[in-house]
Amino acid sequence: MITVFGSINMDLIATTERLPKPGETVAGGSFSTAAGGKGANQALAARRAGAQVRMAGAVGSDGFAGDALALLEGAGTDLSLVKTSPEPTGTAHILVGGDGENVIVVVPGANGTVSADDAREAIASMNGGDFLMLQLEVPAAAVEAALTEARTKGVTSVINLAPLTPDARRLGAMADILVANETEFELFAGREDLSASEREKAMSELHAKSGQTLIVTLGAEGVVAISGGQLHRAKGLVIEPVDTVSAGDTFCGYMVASLDAGLALPEALRRAAVAGSLACLKRGAQPSIPLAAEVDRSL
Repeated sequence: MITVFGSINMDLIATTERLPKPGETVAGGSFSTAAGGKGANQALAARRAGAQVRMAGAVGSDGFAGDALALLEGAGTDLSLVKTSPEPTGTAHILVGGDGENVIVVVPGANGTVSADDAREAIASMNGGDFLMLQLEVPAAAVEAALTEARTKGVTSVINLAPLTPDARRLGAMADILVANETEFELFAGREDLSASEREKAMSELHAKSGQTLIVTLGAEGVVAISGGQLHRAKGLVIEPVDTVSAGDTFCGYMVASLDAGLALPEALRRAAVAGSLACLKRGAQPSIPLAAEVDRSL
């Protein structure tokens, strides 16, 4: 069983031939909305991967709330721990360039009201061996409470070190499994401009001190991880990306769902990397998350 404690958003998406430079205005191509939020994205990815998933977080009482939860509800996600806040549902304002790259501004809204008490409530009914997935789009105090409660109950905690916040390094060190991209890992390690070999050396040194499983996603180059003293690498698919906005969240959800299903870490990494690749072939955060059948065919 997986509980995802995190953000729920509506994504407001504009496409443009190229992303603007600071102070520049460019013409847009299209506009659309899609359910998003790193927490909700990862919950849907884990559910589509085949896991039993419970989402804990907050939405507003506005018109975005129902749409933000629609795909989660349709997939059979347990939404009993999603509260209604007086703040508006969180939004993410996304610009997607012609090369598939994106820039994002997130307005927390209801996500900012998620509290330490909500965290304790979410963990209360979990059991040893369950998985808790976390990100950093809800307040740090709530994430810290969730990590603390998970440790006392023998729940395996997985934190995606995104978005980068002042608390990221401290909170990241509290989890059993840490997932970060290259930039996020450099912040966590306290080093900059690492080469591939330097990155793996830093991962090995940190792992030796803490025993923490460290997973670093590398975009088109796949993923590298260390666990139990062993380095593992996996590749995704060779693709031409359309929209990379949910690749990382898809990876996280599929990776944890695969571990929850009993796969060994190398197999879980490969399955998650392939799922992340497929997520780049469609636009929108949650609409682009592939179904398990698609991923397994690609494997």
